[in-house]
Order: sequence, then structure tokens, then C-alpha cells
Amino acid sequence: MLDPDFSNSFPRISEVVSQGIERGLHTGCQLYVSRHGKVLIDCGLGESRAGVPMNADTINLWLSSGKPLTAVLILQEWEREQLRLDDCVTRFIPEFAQGGKEGITIRHLLTHTGGFRNVETGWPDVSWDESLQRICSAPLEDGWVIGRSAGYHTASSWFVLGEILQRIEGRPYPEILRENLLKPLAMNDTWGAMPADQHVRYGDRIGGIYAREQAALQPLDWDNAARCAVPSPGGNTRGPIRELGWFYEMLLREGAGPQQAVLTPQTVAAVTARHRVGEYDQTLGHIIDFGLGVIIDSNRYGAATVPYGYGRGCSPRAFGHGGAQSSQGWCDPETGLVVAYFFNGRAGEGQHNRRTRQINDAIALDVADIGN
Repeated sequence: MLDPDFSNSFPRISEVVSQGIERGLHTGCQLYVSRHGKVLIDCGLGESRAGVPMNADTINLWLSSGKPLTAVLILQEWEREQLRLDDCVTRFIPEFAQGGKEGITIRHLLTHTGGFRNVETGWPDVSWDESLQRICSAPLEDGWVIGRSAGYHTASSWFVLGEILQRIEGRPYPEILRENLLKPLAMNDTWGAMPADQHVRYGDRIGGIYAREQAALQPLDWDNAARCAVPSPGGNTRGPIRELGWFYEMLLREGAGPQQAVLTPQTVAAVTARHRVGEYDQTLGHIIDFGLGVIIDSNRYGAATVPYGYGRGCSPRAFGHGGAQSSQGWCDPETGLVVAYFFNGRAGEGQHNRRTRQINDAIALDVADIGN
């Protein structure tokens, strides 16, 4: 049973979470909502794992919801004139020039139009260098037109972006993430690679995650110290979901962090503009528009069918990113709304997209009841 005070204040959100628990889609949810910088919700609901409550401080795995952080690191280098968006990857990684991939640019990586989606990177069982070698030696997909064909890259292109950062800065990706972005935003409990001693200190704060198989939740061993310590720029960031919300609040403030600017307003505008428009995504099976590393509201192509959307109440300017079958972070410049949430049950693509639509619509209605 959820907290009665929360249920009274946010009845629609509570119903979505409670029904999901009853149906075995998840055992808990972590949720953060703010509007114009005012925090409306910052809590955990249900259980993180058996006997351990989910709370606002639980450290959860964001999966692909963390991809925009890597994109912002790349855009910081663009601001510093260390790269151009239309630079070929080979300017920084010459060995990438194999198998017809020579013309792929940084912009293509950020808009998922590069054409090497299905490389088996070997993560987390092989080294970063081995993953990169596999990606570099892979051929361009058959029939792919670079910059025109579209298909979401779950992991491969993000290792390439991480390697570009490493070669520019001369230090490891997790250090770049922490020093250039997380610390300036006071995201102190967010990690791209969590040190083993930190994992020990967190203890039960490390959240669990489940997969729904044959209508039952099965625990995944994705929260162990070894896995938490291995960086994957597109999929292994973890922290309290409120800190993902803080990241989007920074973007709504046009790049301003709590103490220093992280991006210029011009760069934020570039990130959130529609760079890929009206293209059918061969991975996600739907027409979806992209900015630079973020998904732009695509309700115009079917609000009831678009995967990882932001609900029927968002404006066309809303942007963000989802994590596979589990999480999402997004914001809407028109309403000042920031939303971030994590469900600890990977319920399957269909079930999760229905859950996403339900929770986003419930948030919009419950927040509207609060008034301005």
C-alpha cells in the first residue's frame, strides 16, 4: 500500500503505480516532478527490492535515460571549439574508417543516423578498448544511407562519443562526466562508473531491477559492484532520479547550473532543436524526431502509439529521453515542467509504453490540480 498522504495528493499517479504493483509490472517507483523550479514530488513508492523500501535516495539504474548527459559533454566540447558537429568521427578515431563508415559524423551519432546499430560490444565483459575495436571493425549496415536512414543505436554510437571525449580530454570518460557535468550540477550521487568502495558505502541505497518473464518479476543481477563500476556512456549511469530531474532543470534554465553555467543558452537551443524530422526509426518502429542526443516530442506522429513519449499534455517543445522499459526524464519549456521517474520492473516494450503514457498523463492531471 502506498503512503495515504501521497495517494490523497496525487491520486492518479498513485493509481498507476499501485495497479502496476498489483499486476506484477514493478515493485516500486521513484519519482521527481518540478514546475518552474519548484519541487512538487520527490519520493519513492513501494519497494526497491524485497523488504527494502524505495525512497527518494535510492540509487537506481537509468539505462538510456542517461544518454543526454553524454550528449551534453560533447556539446561542451563544441562550445570550446574542440570539435565541430559535422566533423567525421575519423578526425578523432582514425581506426573507425572501416567498412564504409568513413563518412559518419558526430551529428550522425547524436541523431541516430550513423548505421551501425547492432554491433555486439561485449559490454560489460570486455574492456573499453575491446568494445571500441569491435565497433570500429564493424561494417555499415546494408542499404544504410548515412544521415538519411534512421535507427536508434542502443550502445555502439555512445561508446564512440565517449571515446571522442577521452581523446580530446586525455582522461577517462567517467572522470570527464563527473568533473565537467555532475559536480557543477551537484549531482553527487550520480555515477557513470561507481567505485567499488562507494558501492559498499551505499549499501541498501543501491536499487534493484527486475525483468518480467512469464508474468512474474525476476531479479536481474545488474546492481552488483562489478557491473556498477564498468562505464557505458549510453546505458550504465545511475543515481537518484531527482538528480536526473536537476539535469533537465539546468536545460530549462538555458544551461545555468547552481553555481556555474554548464552550457550557453545558444547550445541548449541547438540541443533541443529538431535535427532529425519525420524519419521512421528502424529500431523503435515509429516516426520519431530527434534533437542532439534527445528525443523531441513526437505526438504529431501518433500520441497513442509513439514509444517513450511524454504524454498527451506536453507541448511540441518537450524533450527528453527514456531508458529501456524502465525510466524516463523530460521537460517542457512551455510549461516549465520537469519529470523524471524510474520503475524497477522491465515490463516489456508494450507494457512499458502503456505504463509510460499512463504515468505521464497522470502527472499532467495531478499537477494541474495543484494550480500555479
